[in-house]
Amino acid sequence: MNRDARAGARADDTAGRDPRRWKALWVTLATGFMSLLDVTIVAVALPSMQRDLTASPASVQWVVSGYALSFALALVPAGRLGDAVGRRRIFLWALAGFVICSAGAGAAPTITWLVVARIAQGACAGCLAPQNSALIQQMFRGAERGRAFGLLGATVGISSAVGPVTGGLILALAHGTQGWRWIFYVNVPIGALALLLGLRLLPRVARGRREHLDLPGVILLGAGVLGLMLPLVFADSGGVRRLWWLFVVGLVLLVVFARWERRVAARDGGPLLDPRLLTCTRGYAAGTALGTLYFVGFSGVWLVFALFFQDGLGYTPLASGLAVTPFAIGSAAAAVVAGRLVERFGRLLTVWGLVTVVLGLAATALILRSAPPDVMAWWAAPALFVGGVGSGCVISPNVTMALSDVPVRMAGAAGGALQTGQRLGGAVGTAALPGLFYMVLAENGKDYRAAVAFAVGCGLVALLGALALAVLDFRRYRHPRGRRGPRQVSAEHTGAGHG
Repeated sequence: MNRDARAGARADDTAGRDPRRWKALWVTLATGFMSLLDVTIVAVALPSMQRDLTASPASVQWVVSGYALSFALALVPAGRLGDAVGRRRIFLWALAGFVICSAGAGAAPTITWLVVARIAQGACAGCLAPQNSALIQQMFRGAERGRAFGLLGATVGISSAVGPVTGGLILALAHGTQGWRWIFYVNVPIGALALLLGLRLLPRVARGRREHLDLPGVILLGAGVLGLMLPLVFADSGGVRRLWWLFVVGLVLLVVFARWERRVAARDGGPLLDPRLLTCTRGYAAGTALGTLYFVGFSGVWLVFALFFQDGLGYTPLASGLAVTPFAIGSAAAAVVAGRLVERFGRLLTVWGLVTVVLGLAATALILRSAPPDVMAWWAAPALFVGGVGSGCVISPNVTMALSDVPVRMAGAAGGALQTGQRLGGAVGTAALPGLFYMVLAENGKDYRAAVAFAVGCGLVALLGALALAVLDFRRYRHPRGRRGPRQVSAEHTGAGHG
């Protein structure tokens, strides 16, 4: 391509783009950070909530589990609704609901009130999340889209890693038994400011043809995801053993959902999740599966580290969070850079990132297994940083490659399904890895070192599975991302012009 052609391509790439798109992006990133942070920030405050509200351990666990469950259930329907009626509208309504529910959770006089507020808050967060990735696809093109997804990936990585640290800091600053309420109240001014900025900065898009929401698809998918997640939500109280049959029910419902969606798509009836996203869109199926497997290992190891540092070494929640902060720093820095490199290196960048995160976490497990306790956190810091750098080269590039060929008209549903896979993977990891940790602990006479090494090693198995998928996808598509792949869904078949 000659110089004039490249200049023309760059001009086309940015032509018609909203000049306020980068400011609008920071609004969506701030809300995304806030909603994802609420998945993990609450965990450190559960003991004080239980004491203050005189709640049972099972009921207070719903403060975390209810949020995660409603978050996952809302993702795909909310993404499809944003595609149909407008992402700006859904984003602003969901953000307003999130602020109101945060205030309600902070003011909760009883555990029942708190759990209901958290379930509603999670549903609002699940409505926000797919709009973030869809708005990026709507506002950005080409290399700019890669950089924007890089910032989104950094937001995901940081929010997942710094939740315990942030919760510990808030509890340390808010003295007294009521200090846990500020974990929720802090969302109110931040969310209100983001709402005002969103009203001004988020782009309006001319509405295309009116579409109907696929209600049978919503019910089938929601019931299927609920069947898979509910035993994991109750894992601490033996839910996997008692409710194992729900896994079978959930899988059957998802098979029925897939058949229903193919039928609706064949009639051009506007399916909830178009099957051609998985069969005809380059990189989407592999990216969704890779992200699900990655979050099995990625999400689970944080709880294992928290259990090891707090129960095994006697760290405070704040000190435990600070011990794993090098991972968050490495992940944030690498995600921003990786977003700029993904157009050049493609899936090879994810392969390199997965190799690095596996090596970093494996080295961390060995250090925690054998290092002296008084210097253990310091020795583990470089290995965690290396693992974080690798993670930053996985999350944001994978999101970019999974969604880059998705038509803008389907961006919300596609982003919602991608994140649903991540939520399911996270639920599996956070249930399985701590369970394995406690199993080894019981069998080895409270040997915390052996327990953490074994649990992290099991998490590495999932990460190696993600690496295998990345290698297969890399071998399948060796040509540059800018060229159209052999099985990319076309705008003609999906009505992308209505985006």
